[in-house]
Amino acid sequence: MLVVTALPGGAAAWAQPPASVYSRGRPPAAAQPAAAGMVPLPGSGGAAGTASLAGGEVSVGAAIPAGAAEGGQPGAAPLDSAAAADRAAQAERIVATSLANFSRADSVVVKLRQRVRVGDRVLVGTGRYLQAGRGEELRFRFETTLTGDTETFEIAEICDGLFCWLHRRAGPDPPTLHRIDVQRVRNRLEELGAVDPGDTAMYLGGLQRVLWSARQWFDFSEAVPGELEGRPVWFVEGRWNPLPLAALQPAQAEAARQPGGIRPDQLPDGMPWAIRFAIGRSDLVPYRLEYLAIPGPRPATGRDVEPIGVIDLVEIEFNASVDPTAFFYQPATEGLIDITDPYARMLGLMRP
Repeated sequence: MLVVTALPGGAAAWAQPPASVYSRGRPPAAAQPAAAGMVPLPGSGGAAGTASLAGGEVSVGAAIPAGAAEGGQPGAAPLDSAAAADRAAQAERIVATSLANFSRADSVVVKLRQRVRVGDRVLVGTGRYLQAGRGEELRFRFETTLTGDTETFEIAEICDGLFCWLHRRAGPDPPTLHRIDVQRVRNRLEELGAVDPGDTAMYLGGLQRVLWSARQWFDFSEAVPGELEGRPVWFVEGRWNPLPLAALQPAQAEAARQPGGIRPDQLPDGMPWAIRFAIGRSDLVPYRLEYLAIPGPRPATGRDVEPIGVIDLVEIEFNASVDPTAFFYQPATEGLIDITDPYARMLGLMRP
């Protein structure tokens, strides 16, 4: 579910924007220092890298015609503002309720498939996510591996309740190990006025952080009924909120604020223009998350939007028995970097 690292020629320079760029009552997602070395797209935080995902065929939803990039199909009449607001509110509720399922469960066990396109390369991989407990008792373990023709990229994020450990191995480069003090993150969330400062998973790492960060950066406008591998789902697409996008791409700040939003061909190769959730209609469980963009060199005018990263949650089990030893982690201290201070300073609340 997570993905990536700074891959040569990959698209990566879009880490999390600073807290100061948010308004409308929307505080920033927890931003992780550049030292973490990965992009939050896949799940962790960091700065630089690309995202991942989904094994299997990326068949959900057809490519989006370039001419439809600005609000609806080419030539479509402007949407009635009240009806559009109602559809957007429904879409936001569906996504928020879906993600809240993870916080409310006594335990979660997930198996993942991933696929990500980086330049002319396609990386595929698998992963797993384990979570047990709630609030201050919550523990999690997230592991994923992506492989290409010649390189392998590994990520592990383990929270044992005291520390969150972030381990990265990017191809032939030396592995990195970072640590975050969980109690100090709780203290910071309390200072910021969090409703439940003990609910830290979405700020630290793992699957929750991947999903909540997607909701933090993108605004959802409509939930469309459909099917994913025979399962009735809501397809909910989100486009960039203009404030964080303008912070990440200052040269495109004006375009980001236009009524139709920024066009996909105006973003650099590898940076998603939109995301799309597939959420079960009966259980409101997220089964797929896609990152959509126009891949390839710029200029890209006239080419279609397609998935450049996909995360498939192929097996999900709530409230199952989880072996508590899965959250035990005792790495060697050589090379360990504690990033709690910069992490806490950059922390902001997720939107409700």
